[in-house]
Amino acid sequence: MAFTEKFSIGASYLPKPSRRRSGLAIAKVRFLVAHDTGNPDSTAAGNISYYTNTAHTVPPKKTASAHIFVDDRQILECIPALTAPPEKAWHVLYDRPKDNELFGVNANDAAIGVEYCYGDKIDADKAYNKFVWVLAKLCYEFQLDPAKDIVGHFFLDPGRKTDPLTGLAHSRRTYEQLLKDVVEEYRECTGETQPEADTTPTETGQLTTAVRLNIRTQPNRRAAVVETVAARTVLAYTARTEKGEAINNNPVWYQTAQGNWFWDGGILHG
Repeated sequence: MAFTEKFSIGASYLPKPSRRRSGLAIAKVRFLVAHDTGNPDSTAAGNISYYTNTAHTVPPKKTASAHIFVDDRQILECIPALTAPPEKAWHVLYDRPKDNELFGVNANDAAIGVEYCYGDKIDADKAYNKFVWVLAKLCYEFQLDPAKDIVGHFFLDPGRKTDPLTGLAHSRRTYEQLLKDVVEEYRECTGETQPEADTTPTETGQLTTAVRLNIRTQPNRRAAVVETVAARTVLAYTARTEKGEAINNNPVWYQTAQGNWFWDGGILHG
């Protein structure tokens, strides 16, 4: 079973040994930790440059690092995970017990840390698509279950951390949606059979858009945009699903005669 290579992964390794990269190998990757940078508008390259410049000067108690940074332009690895045999990174404090409770091991010793870059200067859709894809790719490479083996940093260290909730919220997305999207991405990229959208094919009609609205190939925001229509456009539909991506708690999408989809939240009602 192959994995679809949608994006390239670059390498810009931190110096080793240093206070950012020990160079010690991970014996077996057991799970993934989803992070965000906590620094709006910082890029993948910018974060790695900061880590590189402070690799030998950062105080010993602040030896934070991560494996991969993702923004709208790049997926960059600064500690080997996919571009070379995986090494340990310091991305979760050792004295936090939750990682051991869940996986029987410390995150720094057996987990890959992936950082999501976000902000007004970063295209949220492009960055999110790369973030989802590389998490799915890691699951494939290390034979992890995408439905069970990904955890947010906030869950492991709830007293101090909110990532990746903060970054995802800036992109109008949720942690729960991220986990679902990684599973869908894994299935798509490995060719696993995906369930058909639960539609009502006999329901047809016409609806008028309230705003500029994207028409997508699937009922979710990760799907490709085939057309963007203006407000007050009349759209005909031939099916409806209540199991599309829930945006603002609204999972209703409509299917066009061409098989594409548009979201109910962009439609005039009443």
